[in-house]
Amino acid sequence: MQTTIGSAVSFSGVGLHSGKRVRMSVRPAPADHGIRFRRTDAAGQGAEIAALWKNSQPAALCTRIENARGVGVSTIEHVMAALAGCGIHNALVELDGPEVPILDGSAAPFVTKFMVAGVRRLAAPLRAIRLRAPVEVQAGAAWARLDPAETLEIAFAIDFEDAAIGRQQKCLELSNGAFVRELSDSRTFCRLGDVEAMRAQGLALGGNFENAVVIDGARVLSPGGLRHRDEPVRHKMLDALGDLALAGAPLLARYSGHRAGHALTGALLRALFARPDAWEVVTLDEAALRRQPGAGICAQDLLAIA
Repeated sequence: MQTTIGSAVSFSGVGLHSGKRVRMSVRPAPADHGIRFRRTDAAGQGAEIAALWKNSQPAALCTRIENARGVGVSTIEHVMAALAGCGIHNALVELDGPEVPILDGSAAPFVTKFMVAGVRRLAAPLRAIRLRAPVEVQAGAAWARLDPAETLEIAFAIDFEDAAIGRQQKCLELSNGAFVRELSDSRTFCRLGDVEAMRAQGLALGGNFENAVVIDGARVLSPGGLRHRDEPVRHKMLDALGDLALAGAPLLARYSGHRAGHALTGALLRALFARPDAWEVVTLDEAALRRQPGAGICAQDLLAIA
């Protein structure tokens, strides 16, 4: 069955790239509403944007959606990953600024409040997108691919010259709370040498050592070091889940990414929906529902990210 969040939750913090302080609430929504964002600082119906692949717009180092009137929201990937990972299919996200607050750079603050608020089942069947054929996109040495699978799986590989990152790869089936336990607390990361360049482009204005893992060669400059030895690749998987949630329904597929980022995953969804022969919509039975990302999560899973 479809779900929504049990009660409204609120957040406040700066946007990673804009540096502007934003207040945000995630509220329950009815069946078939999907995930929608509403800019409370914009007037009228033009303030609402559906979190769908067709509304995604090119953006540097984040995922951005925009409606036909040009009203948009940036850096939605972490809250989208938290919603998908907690199995929340319908919600209204209200915020008074142009960017979702970065908080600690991971999805854990969102997940924690979502789990405390609870997930409420709705009297409507849950439909998913099942892959029928592989779909792949490439950009230079980077590529992203979707293959048929019985439930959502994510496999990712990265390769950086910095010794603190190096080559990392991980594969995970995202059923039964695996996202909450394994990925949700992994933070966004950047190389110290790229910080000045990003700020010269008007990016990362709200970034600091507390909301991003900053790497300099073999050194991790952020206090406390890494939360996981392979935290960077785990965060890439977190991002991929958030970007894949723009499909508008759960995916029954295996996602593989090699040096992929937000733009490439967005291009992958566009390539998928441009091929009606490559996918079908199916209604999930009880057995399939029990293998969805948010099924069966409990307080013990929350302790794993505390």
